[in-house]
Amino acid sequence: PPDDFNMRGQNWGLPPLIPACLRHAAYAPFIDTLRASMRYAQALRIDHVMGLMRLFWIPDGKDADAGAYVRYPFADLLGILALESQRHRCLIIGEDLGTVPEEVRTALATAGVLSYRLLYFERADADEFKLPGTYPGQALVAASTHDLPTLAGWWQGRDIALRDDLGLFPGTTTRDQQLDARKNDRARLLRALQRESVLPDGVSLDPDSIPAMTAALALAVQAFLARTPSQVLVVQLEDVIGVGEQANLPATVDTHPNWRRKLPLALEQWPDDPRFVELTETLRRLRPRRPAAGPGVAAGPPRATYRLQLHREFTFADATRLVPYLAALGVSHVYCSPYLRARAGSRHGYDIVDHAALNPEIGDRAAFDSFAQALADHAMGQIVDIVPNHMAVMGADNVWWMDVLENGQASAYADYFDIDWHPPDPDLAGKVLVPVLGDHYGRVLEKGELQLRYETETGAFAVRYHEHRLPIDPREYSVLLDLALTDSARLANPLPEAAKSALASIATGFRRLHARDDPRQAHLAERNRDKELLKASLAALVGEHSALAASIEQAVRTVNGTPGDAASFTTLDGLLEAQAYRVAFWRVASDEINYRRFFDINDLAALRMENEAVFEATHRFVLDLAAEGKVHGFRIDHPDGLYDPAAYFEQLQQRYASLTRQDGGDRQDGGKRTPLYVVVEKIEAPHERLPDGWRIHGTTGYRFANVLNGVFVDAAARMRIDRAWRAFVGGEASDFGHAAHDGKRRVMQTSLIAELSVLANRLRRIARANRSTRDLTLSTLWQALMEVTAWFPVYRTYVAATLSAQDRRYIDWALAVARKKSRNADASVFDFIRDVLLVRPAHDSTQEIVDAYRAFAMHFQQFSAPVTAKGVEDTSFYTFNRLVSLNEVGGDPDQFGTSVKAFHRANAERLAHWPDTMLAGSTHDNKRSEDVRARIDVISEMPAAWRLRVRHWSRINRMRKHTVDDLAAPSRNDEYLLYQTLVGTFPAKELDAGGLERYRARIEQYMVKAAREAKLHTSWLAVNAEYESALKAFVAALLDGAASNLFLADLRLAVGAFAWFGALNTIAMSLLHFTAPGVPDIYQGNEIADLSLVDPDNRRAVDFALRAAMLSEMDVIASGAEESLAARVHALLAAPYDGRLKLWVISRALALRREYPELFARGEYVPIDVAGERARHAIAYARRNKSSGIIAVAGRLFASLGLEADVAPIGENAWGKATLGLDFLPPATQLYDVLTGAAYQASADGLALARVFATIPVALLRYETPA
Repeated sequence: PPDDFNMRGQNWGLPPLIPACLRHAAYAPFIDTLRASMRYAQALRIDHVMGLMRLFWIPDGKDADAGAYVRYPFADLLGILALESQRHRCLIIGEDLGTVPEEVRTALATAGVLSYRLLYFERADADEFKLPGTYPGQALVAASTHDLPTLAGWWQGRDIALRDDLGLFPGTTTRDQQLDARKNDRARLLRALQRESVLPDGVSLDPDSIPAMTAALALAVQAFLARTPSQVLVVQLEDVIGVGEQANLPATVDTHPNWRRKLPLALEQWPDDPRFVELTETLRRLRPRRPAAGPGVAAGPPRATYRLQLHREFTFADATRLVPYLAALGVSHVYCSPYLRARAGSRHGYDIVDHAALNPEIGDRAAFDSFAQALADHAMGQIVDIVPNHMAVMGADNVWWMDVLENGQASAYADYFDIDWHPPDPDLAGKVLVPVLGDHYGRVLEKGELQLRYETETGAFAVRYHEHRLPIDPREYSVLLDLALTDSARLANPLPEAAKSALASIATGFRRLHARDDPRQAHLAERNRDKELLKASLAALVGEHSALAASIEQAVRTVNGTPGDAASFTTLDGLLEAQAYRVAFWRVASDEINYRRFFDINDLAALRMENEAVFEATHRFVLDLAAEGKVHGFRIDHPDGLYDPAAYFEQLQQRYASLTRQDGGDRQDGGKRTPLYVVVEKIEAPHERLPDGWRIHGTTGYRFANVLNGVFVDAAARMRIDRAWRAFVGGEASDFGHAAHDGKRRVMQTSLIAELSVLANRLRRIARANRSTRDLTLSTLWQALMEVTAWFPVYRTYVAATLSAQDRRYIDWALAVARKKSRNADASVFDFIRDVLLVRPAHDSTQEIVDAYRAFAMHFQQFSAPVTAKGVEDTSFYTFNRLVSLNEVGGDPDQFGTSVKAFHRANAERLAHWPDTMLAGSTHDNKRSEDVRARIDVISEMPAAWRLRVRHWSRINRMRKHTVDDLAAPSRNDEYLLYQTLVGTFPAKELDAGGLERYRARIEQYMVKAAREAKLHTSWLAVNAEYESALKAFVAALLDGAASNLFLADLRLAVGAFAWFGALNTIAMSLLHFTAPGVPDIYQGNEIADLSLVDPDNRRAVDFALRAAMLSEMDVIASGAEESLAARVHALLAAPYDGRLKLWVISRALALRREYPELFARGEYVPIDVAGERARHAIAYARRNKSSGIIAVAGRLFASLGLEADVAPIGENAWGKATLGLDFLPPATQLYDVLTGAAYQASADGLALARVFATIPVALLRYETPA
């Protein structure tokens, strides 16, 4: 039928098959055609595939407008096509261009027929060209076809001119409309290439500056298409060599030389033609994607990982040099901190400013490739930490944010960030708050600290405030250029008239730009195109005329005002008021911020990852690395900040599957395929289960770290430890539930009050839409929301299209407790909030109301997570100081220890549901390293002695306190935290003066941070310098190296026991860590003892040379005579705190994991009973797979065994008659301890623990049984 490309329709002159006759012939003609075509073809393109469902018949002798559609037996024909495709192993491509019923596309996709997608037609909002990542994977992609203009012809509009010459347009209006549209399309194409970073160097965004398609530009288009996930890419020969005429012009017969054109380049010349060479090299690089596993790297989940923190002082080159050591250690994958371009000087990499580039401080692509190659050479892979939730903003280095500030809602990136353009404050309507000022706006302005600048290279104006750039809306440039024109007359060298005229024209162009709040997409596209062209024209004009540069500088000086003359800042004030942002004092953010942040950090703005364009822009680069086999898995930072985490994980896996040509669908057993290894930073409550439907492999293992640590806490001492703390701190103590509740309320009333206000206002709008709830006031809703959030038992729920039973339970629990605790007289508010969070509107509600309920529930989830993180992890974890080894990320300080039975149950559940999840020990996010926690755990085994010791220390140090605000400083609770910190971190070996000074500085830094996080006596928002000075002075006095310091002498004496028993704990923990179900992870440096605290303390430089030397020593121990191995290993027990025995256990366990990967990955988990009077002091389990197995046995609660520190807990003296029950093994099974070389034999009576622990208090037994 007639369409935009063929307005008279097309009569192909072919007689159609008659549907009834075709069916009567059992479809033989159709089958014969398929078989004949497929006999020698591996792929078949079916022209006009819609003809399988309907075909446009034209009566003989009539025009196309007299035609009609005739339907065909679509299901039958498609079924035959699928059957013959399978029989012949022939790929099917359906040319589905033009008018295509949706049912056809759906059926073709279901049958596995590739769609036909052309660059010309693939459009997004505002008619912009689609991003490559948004193309379907099940498709053939190309720039054009034989029926459409070539790239060169399209660029010059030759097809439009030809159709005009042949009279194929109904009139000149249609022709002119198509010419205008083509001009806009050329600009859109240039912008699309720029977004993909494939626009050739030197090519501007002005299509008028490129009169003809160049070879470089044509190659860029093919590179653009090569980045799509579409399975097949077709390149037309005409587009390679720049042919301008298309092969066929539909609707013509004799008037155009269809199918008769000879290519201008002979076939024999193609291999040497630079255009072909560049094209093939480009496509070879981009297609096909290689499978994720590189040379020698086993596909699938890692065996064990090693976390590295990359930054400018530890780069790709440093990591590359470390690879041989890590390979020797036995890990399979290096697990890297984020290494995309981050803010200059970033030590962590989570403040990304460009998701499409590597961080140059860490290394360039060559350095990265060298690192990846080194890993491949050692049969190792790489996991990288990615940050989908947020980006660094403010400053001047985030291009997207700069564009948003410049253009507001007209920015191409306005929907990339989670900005409320219509906040409750009408003064912020259409604006974004920029809270960067160090003082009130008026004071900063009149001090002259806000300075307008003209940027000569780009032709842009921006206001500078220290490192921050505040771009000016281009529509406002006219004010500044008019001022420059006026000032030019007063210059010694006046501006030439031609230049004046050109400048006036440019000023007019800026003035006529569409307003940034103009909602029409076409106008927004014009604005975004024209503003850049005008800036380029201005820059060129200024570059030609020095007088103009001087005139603009004079105008800028005038606008910047003069300190002391308030009136001189009026113009600058007015200019700033006209912008798409409101620059403000940083303290304003807590009350008025209108963009979602990462927690309460103003310069980390949240991204709208639910926006497909955002996903593509932020993931294209890292997914390309994964598809190339350079990266083998992702760690997802803060997924609880995402609008719909499940949908994000689905999209991530599907996108990777499409890039690597893997099946990303469901398995036959109904489970989810996860071709890309993905773990998420998810904080799970003890009673919470990870949603089964998530397409991930598990979490980063925070929960495991806490469960494991709890095994070494004496749960029986809970009440005695609680009394010791309360006796020391008095009224500063509370139970943890209230501490967590109060911490959440505190952050909602301070740093996150603006986010709460946004939610309350949104809830009020929903309430007012129903007469039953319209009288609920904003204050009532605000208070109720705060209570519900404060009592929420998990970080967040995951309500989206559906609601799980677990989510319903948590919502009901929070609402019930909030209702019970609330003093709100109108309890109906809780019923209303419950209905909204459960997405349960009245039965007669409109779809709009249902959508509003769901949107609120999903936004609430994005709020409860940061409230919990800031209120619990970063507040109550620093106030509830009963036993701080339990105050760990992912932990519950109220859960005092882990029973052996609970540990076994957790391991079994993990193996059943998430066998490939990570197992953390120490992490970059932890409050204390595993070694520090292991030391502090020892307190639980000596509650009476600890109570007496801290009372003694307090008496010694009482005169070292100061009075601040009529109270002793530091507080009793901070003092109690300090004593635990000291026994957890003070080095076992003697410190010299320099070492003591460095240690003192670390503890001072930590205690100030802890006090600020507690938010009781000082805070990040309101620093109490006097209290902090008193706190630092107290620490300095306690750690003064003077001989007269009684406390330091007593601390050194006490630390010996904590160091000894804590090290034994660590060694036992290491064995369990590296043999339990899951993927064990080592945080950099923690393969030996590391007594680090929360960041930045745990991000200090690691002495890898020391660790490599120690690993070499382990190799010497392992390679010695077998009969003396036990003696060599026992010698390591003399000083367990030096890290060598820990390294020995880890390295031997990793070697065993390498030898038996399937055993550790999927081997059955068998708890082993320990019998006898010392049974509670040991834990054991087996892992078995077919005939192979291992048994892990570890001691615990060493301090309460009855042995003094420095006495090795080995032999019968320590373990008495305790035995391991090995009834699951056949009698006489031979057991070999890979740690000591000892050999045993299983018997019905079990195995004596004193024998197993004859050398060291851990054992890793390997065995084989008859198949």
